[in-house]
Amino acid sequence: MSSEANIIKVGMADLNTGKDPDILTTLGLGSCVGIALYDATIKIGGLAHIMLPDSTQIKNNSNIAKFADTAIEALINKLVEQGARKSRLVAKIAGGAHMFEFKNMDDMMRIGTRNVNAVIQILESNNIPILSQDTGSNYGRTVELYTSTGIFRVKTIGHGIKEI
Repeated sequence: MSSEANIIKVGMADLNTGKDPDILTTLGLGSCVGIALYDATIKIGGLAHIMLPDSTQIKNNSNIAKFADTAIEALINKLVEQGARKSRLVAKIAGGAHMFEFKNMDDMMRIGTRNVNAVIQILESNNIPILSQDTGSNYGRTVELYTSTGIFRVKTIGHGIKEI
């Protein structure tokens, strides 16, 4: 086994897992939300990049990674298959920005907020605590999950880098 970290890229409407010392990353989170799940005991993590809150509202819903409800369930199952315990999983989330703000915007247009709310609700219903989040505002984010430590690094243009 090499101790060199693999960089595992997670695309839009995609999810993947990695174990120590892998680094999972996803680019360009605008209204999308990046969900990192981590089991510190065996240093395994997963990252999903969801675009929409609810697969039941959409006819073309075959891509499970696109939706908060189906992506989180799939990511939990994938991690458990690889040795994680659901009871040890913790979450960190980022994204859910309002990239375009209009006067009189109704809730249907606030996709970032709806995504964040759906993610929080689904994680809570699975008894997975959210340790930290960097959500909302009006700028995009790129995130990296370090499986060796569980650190979730959030990079932004104009707003710096933070570890949550």
